[in-house]
This record gives sequence, structure tokens and C-alpha cells, in this order.
Amino acid sequence: MAVLPEVRPHYGKLKLLIDGQMVESETEKYLPVMNPAKDEVIAEVPLATREEVDRAVEAAVRAFEKWKELPVPERVKYIYRLRQVFLDHYEELARICTQNHGKIIDEARGGMRRTIENIETACSIAYTLAKGEQLDQISRGIDEMLVREPLGVFAIVGPFNFPLLAPFWFVPYALALGCTVVVKPSEICPLQPAWAFELIKDIFPPGVVNVVHGGAEVVQRLIEHPDVVGIAFVGSTRVGRIVYEAAGKHGKRALCQAGAKNYVVIMPDADFEKAVPACLSSFFGNTGQRCLSGGALVTVGEAYDKFVPKFVEAASKIRLGYGLDERAEMGPLTTKKGKERVLGYIEKGLEEGAKLLLDGRDAKVPDYPNGYWLGPTIFTDVTPDMTIAREEIFGPVCPIIRAENLDEVIEWINTKTIYGNAASIFTSSGRVARQFRRGVKAGNIGINIGIPAPMAFFPFGGWKQSFFGVLHGQIDCVDFFTDKKIVIERWW
Repeated sequence: MAVLPEVRPHYGKLKLLIDGQMVESETEKYLPVMNPAKDEVIAEVPLATREEVDRAVEAAVRAFEKWKELPVPERVKYIYRLRQVFLDHYEELARICTQNHGKIIDEARGGMRRTIENIETACSIAYTLAKGEQLDQISRGIDEMLVREPLGVFAIVGPFNFPLLAPFWFVPYALALGCTVVVKPSEICPLQPAWAFELIKDIFPPGVVNVVHGGAEVVQRLIEHPDVVGIAFVGSTRVGRIVYEAAGKHGKRALCQAGAKNYVVIMPDADFEKAVPACLSSFFGNTGQRCLSGGALVTVGEAYDKFVPKFVEAASKIRLGYGLDERAEMGPLTTKKGKERVLGYIEKGLEEGAKLLLDGRDAKVPDYPNGYWLGPTIFTDVTPDMTIAREEIFGPVCPIIRAENLDEVIEWINTKTIYGNAASIFTSSGRVARQFRRGVKAGNIGINIGIPAPMAFFPFGGWKQSFFGVLHGQIDCVDFFTDKKIVIERWW
């Protein structure tokens, strides 16, 4: 297999999408957009001005008045066209993601599949869950009904690890339900969403979908703007808390998916042949840079001796490489700063007494000597109180903790970390699985599943400080982007 061609070697200065037009930003501030496998600049992303953010919001406000009045079947036809464009450009969008983010091409294609599933689900909920309710004769001659109405302009702020998929946990739902949006992609990985929104700019009426690039200042202005009614955010817990508090201060709705430290538990009766590849994907897929990645591996009783040698051997054989090389099984970290951060956690683990079973710090890829490479790294002799067992590392590092029984593990999950995004267990016992799913405080539970990622027609879970708000993404968006109007009527 050969290395797949890049869509382009360089993409120039990225543009904003305002009122249906791709426009060059008036800012003087640009950031480099990197290819992490090569440490090369492949584009420049503007930090949009306050005035440009305001123009995007104003365009969305104007568009909302007409967009919300479209009959639902007409509105959904636009969403179907969006789906078709993504299907037609599926491969190039995946390759652009790999070129900018670093993930292997199969993972980028998987992100495209999930993006399209959310578009399809948004079409279905416009006809089903968005319907109201009615009850005749609540009193003599009086009927009562509930109708859902779209709220207005929403800001969508995306992360770097799933640069198109994560915003599309929200965008198609907002549009199908009659709202308009201003999207702020990650400034680290803006290339895939920038390309995608340019492809779809002519599908929708001007102003329905707008895109502004930038950093914290752009997000702050979107939150402050009086015509933005809410914000959906995916990112770190530190930033998610800031966004949530700022939204509350300005009286806005907020839905903030945040960080994670997901425990993966191996019981003595697990099917080890199937658990090993599932855990490899959980801890080292996407180079460990996802909110559903395994964060700590816990072996119970004799499971350690049965599972760990197989796991370490398999991890040592993972092939690093440029994600467009279809032989690669793991790509680089997305940023040089991110690699330095993960290296700091490895040093911290050693300082606190953990021991390395597999050390990925000397990983090299000969054809790409400048890439941000870090191989699979596995610690043993880890205790639940160690930093690497409690904090989100966001890299290909697996701390292994030994436990005597499941009760002990459940207590650790519930008390030793501030996060509650996901937790998984591998077992052949239905009783044990039931005890685990009922006992742990986490929003996404995997039973013999290493990455418990909800399908689009379920909400995305998240408890404790992995989430801020009362509604989650995907199908929960029905309640986020609309509000209920109660009509009580009597006719003589």
C-alpha cells in the first residue's frame, strides 16, 4: 500500500463564511496550521475581529426570521443536500483531517461516518421528536397543546481532536429545528471544517450557516453578543467551565462537553483475546486524543497476569506513521505542545513511583523525522492517587492499576477523579456487568466495549466535571435548540 496523496500541499489563508460568502478576514493576526507528521505549515488561520464576529451574528439573525418559517419538509431537504455533499466529498474531507490532525486515515473516515450519521438523525428528529403534544378536553370545552419553537442564533465551538464531527453533534440539529448558527472551529485543526463549510456554503440561504475562525476572544464575543441565545462547546474541562460560567452570566443556554479520565476494567473472567484489541483501540486510537479514550486500565485479581503481557506485546507492535500511509496504525500527536505535555506526565509518573512496561518516548518514523511522534507507553505499579491515574493525559499513555475486587474499583472511579465521561468493563458475568453499570458515576458505560461512543440517535453522556449543563449533544439537541410553548384554547 502506498501513501495516499494529499488533497493539497498548502491551503493558503483560510476564509470566514459570513452571510453566504467566503470572505478574507480583515485581521492582521494569523496562526500557522500544521501538518504534525511533517512539522510543516500547511495553512494560516485568521483570528477574526470583533466586527467580523458581529457581522456573522447579524447575518444569522436576519436569516433566522425566514429559516424558521420554512415548512419542516422543505427545511429537511436542505439537510439532505448537506448529507449528499459530505458523501460526495467523503474521502477528501477524511484526508484533509489526517493531514491537519495526524490521525490515521481509517480514524478520519470513521469520523466522517459519524458526522453523516448525525446529519441523518437530525433529518429524522425534525419529523418525530420535534413534534408537539395535544390533549383535548382538559376542562369543559378547553384543549391544551405543546408546540416546540426554534430559539434563534446559536454559537457552536469545536475541539481539535474531532474538528468536523464534534461540531456536527449540534449543527445539523440546530438547522433542522429551525435555528441558525455561527460556528467557531478549532484554531489548531481548522482545515477540515473550513473545507467542509466552503463546500456547503451554497446549499443554504445566506446567513443560515456562518463560520468565524479564532481563539478565546472570538468565543467570548459570541457568548456576550446579545443576539446569540446559546452556545454548544466541546473541549477541555478548564475551558468548558469558563464557557459555562460566562454563558450563565449573560443569561445564555450552554451545553459543554468537557474532559475525561475513563477507567477500563479487566475482570479475571474476561475474554482476553477480544479484550486486548479493544483496549489497544481505546488507549492508543486517535493517539489517545479523545474524550472516550481509556485513561486508566484496572486489572482485578488474577486478570493482571493473564492480560497485561498480551496487551504490552500487542502495543509494542503498533506501527507509527503518517496517517495517509494506510500501513500506519497510529499517527503523531497533533501539536508539539501536546507532545511536551504528555512527556511531562510520563516524567511525573516515574517521579511518583510508577514503572514503565513500554516506553514510547524514543519513537521515530524514518520518513518523517520531524513529526510529533510518541509511541504507546504503558505504566505498571500505579496507584489510584497518582497524578497519571487521576488527570487527563490526552496521549497514548496507559497507567495500569491492580485491584483486589470490583467494589474497590467502583469506589476509585467515583472518588479518585473529578471526571465522569465514560467507564468500561470486560467480563463474562452478567451480574458483574450489572453491578458495574449501576454503581459507577459516569455517563457512557461500556460492557465489553473499549470506546462507548453513543450513536447519534442517543445523547452523548458525561457526568461530574466531564460536562456542564443539563442537556447533552446529538439527540438531546431537540430540547437545547427549541423551547416549549403551551397553548390553552377554548372556542365558543
